[in-house]
Amino acid sequence: MSDNSLRLVWIYPDLLSTYGDQGNALVVERRARQRGLDVARLDVRSDQPIPTSGDIYLIGGGEDRPQRLAAERLRRDGGLHRAVGNGAIVFSVCAGYQILGHEFINDLGQREPGLGLLDVVSTRGEGERCVGDVLGDIDSPLGLPQLTGFENHQGITHLGPTARPFAQVRLGKGNGTGDGTEGAYNDTVFGTYMHGPVLARNPLIADLLLKLALDVNALPPIDDRWYEALRAERIAAAQQPA
Repeated sequence: MSDNSLRLVWIYPDLLSTYGDQGNALVVERRARQRGLDVARLDVRSDQPIPTSGDIYLIGGGEDRPQRLAAERLRRDGGLHRAVGNGAIVFSVCAGYQILGHEFINDLGQREPGLGLLDVVSTRGEGERCVGDVLGDIDSPLGLPQLTGFENHQGITHLGPTARPFAQVRLGKGNGTGDGTEGAYNDTVFGTYMHGPVLARNPLIADLLLKLALDVNALPPIDDRWYEALRAERIAAAQQPA
């Protein structure tokens, strides 16, 4: 790979793109190209092998049955594990987030093994779904501004000792555990329940993924006026009284 090239992999758009999360791939690709980076984007369907030489892998949300099928195929394939072993960055949303953990509850009401790339376990909540706008403070070591997103899930995700919460919510349910945590991450693997798409609402998260993949501390500045207008509008809307 040349210094200015980037391999971006969108995993299973035929199964895990129910809530517009493919927009995350568009945002990462766009922000890389705005900085003059040569981006090779690959959309990998569920009947195709996962390449192991990617730099950033993105996984979206989906319904319960597609989630189970995606988990089964990713376990059999093994390519994502090998990619992470090679140092790849993974960013996952909702169903994709649960798949990266140790286990979740599938559409048959059974415990489904995940990939074990994040130290989390997901169960199914018995109360109301977690639905609505979310505002939160992203974990301070990541150096990112306020998180804005939209949650729509029944899951409850508990973090193990090697996972850090991606954010602490001010508004919304997040992981659904009642402790205010939202999402989880380790050095190279990130998970969140946030839709929106979340990277359109939070472009500096996309930039963080780029910096980690390129192993740089900073990126050239770009025009962020559109993104900031969207952020401001969504944050203001979330803070309005119900």
